[in-house]
Amino acid sequence: GEGMPFELTDEGTRQRVRLLGRWTVAEAATQGPGLDAVQAQAGRDVLLDAAGLETLDLTGAWLLRTLEGRLAASGARVDWRPARPGLIEFIDRTMAGGKPPPPSDDEPLSLVTGTLHGVGRATVLAKQGVVDTLGFVGLLTLGFGRALSSVRRLRLPSVVRHAYETGLTAVPIVSLIAFLIAVIVAYIGAQQLRKFGGEIFVVDLVTVSVLRELGVLLTAIIVAGRSGSAFAAEIGAMKLNEEVDALRAMGMDPYEVLVLPRVLGLVIALPALTVLADAMGLAGGALLSWYLIDIPFNQYVERVQGSISEFTFWVGIIKAPVFAVLIAAVGTLRGMQVRTSSRELGRLTTVAVVQSIFLVILADALFAVLFMELDI
Repeated sequence: GEGMPFELTDEGTRQRVRLLGRWTVAEAATQGPGLDAVQAQAGRDVLLDAAGLETLDLTGAWLLRTLEGRLAASGARVDWRPARPGLIEFIDRTMAGGKPPPPSDDEPLSLVTGTLHGVGRATVLAKQGVVDTLGFVGLLTLGFGRALSSVRRLRLPSVVRHAYETGLTAVPIVSLIAFLIAVIVAYIGAQQLRKFGGEIFVVDLVTVSVLRELGVLLTAIIVAGRSGSAFAAEIGAMKLNEEVDALRAMGMDPYEVLVLPRVLGLVIALPALTVLADAMGLAGGALLSWYLIDIPFNQYVERVQGSISEFTFWVGIIKAPVFAVLIAAVGTLRGMQVRTSSRELGRLTTVAVVQSIFLVILADALFAVLFMELDI
């Protein structure tokens, strides 16, 4: 037909289809119906001559592949000249790659091979995780070293912003939870100690438990949930948007720009939040002691001072920077591990929160053993 992008010629034993001009998405609407004119008799050869093709895109390649398939289905032998276009091969490969592999015959082995495969995969992933973590710790240490050598590398505005976001904005939730936990501890303590007539020891119970353990631990867990996840999500999103690669391309160190300020900001914020949690916990204890066992406030304060040693407060505070480093490091490391998809971003954010809470509690247990050995 006139304006058709191909010519049909009959060469006796075979039919030649000369493909001409452009085969792209723009022409597809007019070409599609015209291709139906190409019919083949069974047993005849069809030569598809692609020498005159100017442009071919995926849509055109799809049309040609469909034509080729239809000719082959009607019993003709299809040849290409000079060669079959690479795009058609690409579509074939893609279509073949989408299918799952056929089931294997060695079903009895599948349990063994499946287990071995699982163990092998877990080992490789664990090794990769260890290498990643070691590399991260190394880069973080290098970053700290550089930051100590020059104040400009410390990026103080960024540090202050992260200290504000992780610290000041967490004040309401940290205060509330510390207060309520102290109230619960005082209530349960009063119930149990009343049996022995030792209600006054409720004050000791609240003071020591809040200052040594609960204040810092609950604050760290809240911050891990709030800020650990935020760090992982922020840096992960930057990785997905290739902003981290852009920083590298600009000659900046992503660890210095993204990781260090977050770690330092949290190291400043968490001890401050811990002091606040301690204060709110003691206030909760004071309120409940007055309500349940009629201890006036000034007597409560005297009893608090009598029940703590010189170390009780510092035991809690010393833990805070350690917990902060753990939370910030895990969050930023997981963020840096995001590679491809938003689904991975979600998974690694979850992993960051779970691992940072686990590491905080593990570190707390190790501190407890250490302080017991030191008799503090």
